[in-house]
Amino acid sequence: MDNNARLLRQIAELSGEDVALCFQCGQCTGGCPVAEEMDPKPREAMLLLQLGMVDRVVNSRGIWLCASCLTCGTRCPRRIDYAKVAEACRAIVLRGTRSEYDPDNAIPAELEEVPQQAFIAAYRKFAG
Repeated sequence: MDNNARLLRQIAELSGEDVALCFQCGQCTGGCPVAEEMDPKPREAMLLLQLGMVDRVVNSRGIWLCASCLTCGTRCPRRIDYAKVAEACRAIVLRGTRSEYDPDNAIPAELEEVPQQAFIAAYRKFAG
């Protein structure tokens, strides 16, 4: 199994979402409050995942900009929640650099470099 296939399976396991169900209607991107800043936008990211270009999504800026507002999932006629997919992608990136992140031990230099969404996602995991 190649790396992209392994990552796609991991995204499905972490998010609970089946990206193959997306039929590219664009409702997720149309309702996204930060879509203009995202690269790729939610619809484009879903297409890249369907095409097996997982590394392009996981290494993108867009997954870090997702506001996790859940608008995409409520607008989607297939009930696919892109916010969960983006969260899974962020988790894969964070797990690749270290197995866990304790926000209580964050140092100021790290806080300047870590994308804000990554820090918040890590904090949620420990504060839950």
